[in-house]
Amino acid sequence: MVLLPLEAVMIHISDRAQKQIHHRKIDVFTYEYDATAVIVEGRLTDTRFRKTFYLSGESRPPGIVHDLIIRMVVRGPDLVIEDIDVDMAQVPREVCRETLRSLERVKGMKIKAGFTEKVKATVGGVKGCTHLVALLLSMAPAAVQGAWAAVAQHPIDATQFSDKAIEILENTCWIWRSDGELMKEIRQKLSQKQQHYPLKST
Repeated sequence: MVLLPLEAVMIHISDRAQKQIHHRKIDVFTYEYDATAVIVEGRLTDTRFRKTFYLSGESRPPGIVHDLIIRMVVRGPDLVIEDIDVDMAQVPREVCRETLRSLERVKGMKIKAGFTEKVKATVGGVKGCTHLVALLLSMAPAAVQGAWAAVAQHPIDATQFSDKAIEILENTCWIWRSDGELMKEIRQKLSQKQQHYPLKST
């Protein structure tokens, strides 16, 4: 992998743009729910700083265009979306609210490899709201982080979570590639823990 010097790729916004036009903000918070699940709450807000026009000729004053909230219960360690709720606090047109319940079809999905493609196939395009889908897909990696943070508040039981941890991490980025040094190190440490604390027979 070849990395360019930072100065070669940095875009100096202050040199090229003086006035903001649009701001999309996405916040994702994770809350405790019960012993094996968390609540993940995401909020997407689109703010326009200029007066804009629709194709119909209608105009819209500056302000918030989208203010969308998704809350979902994510059950671990398989990261299953057990329940989901949507709130449309602000939308550009009332007809947008017809997609309010469109995400109910993601209930039961697992947040794992292939999640993005599955969501797009299930609720993307004319099946739902493109901005709700964008928010949901932004929430997925944050849900992984939040769910893991909930588990990692206490020493981790390697016999229960090692395989799932590897499944979640492997090939998600450069440092977690299958043949990378960090993945090899993690596998070795987890293997040692499992040998030290073997699974109990039932």
